[in-house]
Amino acid sequence: MGSALARALLERGSSVTVWNRTAAKAEPLERRGARRAASPAEAVRASPVVIVCVTNYEQTLALLADTELAGRTLVQLSTGSPRDAQRAEAWARERGADYLDGAILATPRQIGTPESAILVSGSSRAFDASRPLLAHMAATVSHVGERVSAASAFDLAFLSMLFGALAGFYHAITIAESEQLPLSELAGLIEASGPAMLQMMRHDASTVASGVFEQPEATLDICHQALVLIERSASESGLDASVPTFLARLFAAGQSAGLGAESPAALVKLLRSRAPARGDA
Repeated sequence: MGSALARALLERGSSVTVWNRTAAKAEPLERRGARRAASPAEAVRASPVVIVCVTNYEQTLALLADTELAGRTLVQLSTGSPRDAQRAEAWARERGADYLDGAILATPRQIGTPESAILVSGSSRAFDASRPLLAHMAATVSHVGERVSAASAFDLAFLSMLFGALAGFYHAITIAESEQLPLSELAGLIEASGPAMLQMMRHDASTVASGVFEQPEATLDICHQALVLIERSASESGLDASVPTFLARLFAAGQSAGLGAESPAALVKLLRSRAPARGDA
């Protein structure tokens, strides 16, 4: 991902100094016009805006521990948690840097294309300083507020939805394969239903925000029945039923909590009640 970000900057005429723990990985960028630094400290000295994309926040802090950050803008594009973002912001402030925390909603091949998006949160001054560079890396750049944890929280929320949807999609593939149905048609059907699914999510978000879960178009009970059917069908076809079984059990827990006649979005109430008090876990 770091190489993809640097490549997008170079393609749009930015002056880029790069450093990578594996020197050979920086060579393709050097051939494209980047200046290769011998150390993180040298890379930091080269620019007022420092963009970091490594495995995690711990590595970021370790790499930058001996660098001079005072007066610079530090943009963190590694993946982390809201608490990671808060700790990194405090760390950067102690060293005199403006800090911006970011989340990349794209794969490396999508960087710099219309499909790319980056969320950032934190210092507005840091955002103003880095916005032109961020715009070179992603078609959509959204500053989601001064609260530094916002971008990482939205990122984890997005990933939670993504991986849940992918798990369901992978089970859907096994259903189609078991009936010798073409996967291209399955993908096409899912694409066609995209607007409807997005509308459902918007509706459920409004439902949760309002706190009014009664009189839904489809109850949690009805949704549970559908999941039990999917689970039974998987068993009949000799398929792995772990995905529908997990979901059926979650919805069954909602029924046991007395939510069966409400919107399936009422599962949020169950998940809230199960969350440990802050500091208990």
